[in-house]
Amino acid sequence: MKSKLHSAKNAAAFHHVRESFARQGLMKHLGAELTALGSGECEIRVRHRAELTQQHGYFHGGVTASIADSATGYAAYTMMPADSSVLAVEYKINFVAPAEGSLLIARGRVLRSGRTLKICAADVFVVNGKQEILCATSLSTIMALPGQSDISRPRHRPVK
Repeated sequence: MKSKLHSAKNAAAFHHVRESFARQGLMKHLGAELTALGSGECEIRVRHRAELTQQHGYFHGGVTASIADSATGYAAYTMMPADSSVLAVEYKINFVAPAEGSLLIARGRVLRSGRTLKICAADVFVVNGKQEILCATSLSTIMALPGQSDISRPRHRPVK
């Protein structure tokens, strides 16, 4: 996977992906970073903070699932034109080990790219010291929305 990945800062071909990621409120809230992109691949990282943990001090499963979901969605989006958008149709996640460590890394990839649906997978690793430990794996179905850029979609405002 690393041979096809490029630094997110240097991958001009995926400008639409980086712009869309920057508009994600949840990813900002989590402090998530888009760290690598390739055709059909995406990597997202989140550093440990007390606010992102569950009662045992591990990363919360919601954080793990959120970055897995975004990693698969953006992996799919790398294979689409800039004037399109993506939407998750479904995803399943298995937690395979406690996410105890200083950093979470989600690596999403496209397994099958159809015209409308992309079948994707993500593995999420927790870094504990210098070791990456698989803590979750997911399978997702992502829908392509051609001609529906997420730039022009209306944003809902909170009710006061």
